[in-house]
Amino acid sequence: MAKMTNAYDLPARKVIHTVGPKYAVKYHTAAENALSHCYRSCLELLIENGLESIAMGCIYTEAKNYPREPAAHVAIRTVRRFLEKQKGKIAGVIFCITSSSDTEIYKRLLPLYFPRDKQEEETAVSKLPADVGDENGETVIDERKIRIRPLPAGAADRTVATAPLDLPLESGLASSRSTFKLDSYLDPSFMSLIKDPDLRRKEQWGKSSQAQKRFNYARLLGYGDIGFPPLSAAEEYSLHSRYLAKANSLNLSEIAEMKIIYRGGVDSEGRPVMVVVGAHFLLRCLDLERFVLHVVKEFEPLIQKPYTIVYLHSAASLQPQPDLGFMKRIQQILGRKHQRNLHGIYILHPTLGLRTAILGMQLLIDGEVWKKVVYVDRLVQLFRYVPREQLTIPDFVFQHDLEVNGGRGMIVDPRTKH
Repeated sequence: MAKMTNAYDLPARKVIHTVGPKYAVKYHTAAENALSHCYRSCLELLIENGLESIAMGCIYTEAKNYPREPAAHVAIRTVRRFLEKQKGKIAGVIFCITSSSDTEIYKRLLPLYFPRDKQEEETAVSKLPADVGDENGETVIDERKIRIRPLPAGAADRTVATAPLDLPLESGLASSRSTFKLDSYLDPSFMSLIKDPDLRRKEQWGKSSQAQKRFNYARLLGYGDIGFPPLSAAEEYSLHSRYLAKANSLNLSEIAEMKIIYRGGVDSEGRPVMVVVGAHFLLRCLDLERFVLHVVKEFEPLIQKPYTIVYLHSAASLQPQPDLGFMKRIQQILGRKHQRNLHGIYILHPTLGLRTAILGMQLLIDGEVWKKVVYVDRLVQLFRYVPREQLTIPDFVFQHDLEVNGGRGMIVDPRTKH
């Protein structure tokens, strides 16, 4: 609900008040629809009181655990849907953003819902989520929709012809039929982005069955299951959004304390760096699902712009490593922004087994990403790409470098005197 009061000494004619919903992963859809109602109620009050412009802050708050990017999608698409119906009555809608992170999100999402040229429109078709809501911007649940199929061929001939009924225009039947004619006030190009759920599910089943029928050579070679079907851009984006929302709602501190992945500084060209320590990946005592959520949460700020990964493989061969199927799954969840913005992967102390695995990933998973790998045999070489002061390196990496390289290009760590 929303209520309107006078603005008094504030520089506005009226003030509209509404309360954003609390967020819980279990009630994700309910929270989205409640948030959509908040925005729509404010806009409806605007029209009812003859006002033409409104400035809206983020109704969703961090205090109520609402993830920022999914909430921004709900806000923008609700405004979009409302303007499709009432565009002649509203002169302007201003989104008031108070944090730099929210500003980046809105700058990235607004062109998807309000494309300004043909290029942005084509980008929106590929990057918008699979579910862009109904005619009001609310989340659509496929299983709850009523879908009426056309009659089978020949069924129309068997129907009994009856005289048409002359119904008055004000009858309930005529008015209910007219409500289905949404094309008169909805943008058809925007509505065409919503794919039929039955057709989408049928395509997914077809892809899965084809993948299962093929002989899985990768699993035979011990590379894991990499035969699951590829995702479209919209499906990939929707998958990433779900994982990010869940990751932001959970406490993953026990995964962070393992220091498997953590933020570094910047490389020699100013790109942010993510450090991955292979020896800390203790597969036997790690909850892989929570680890994936932690990866999505840590990588999210980086993958929006060009960035670099530094992988420390020192002594990692002593621990069992994840298979290629797991790596492909993480890559799908991170999405296409990760593939596009990743500048390079610098691998320190690579082994023959790791080089073979990288070759397998180039051939079987994604050649575009894994061809960006740069093998580095010594710490001295790594510091040419990423300055020493920009990295926090575990002590055993210095010791391993000394043992493997026999003192060639020896580096003294000022913290430990290694």
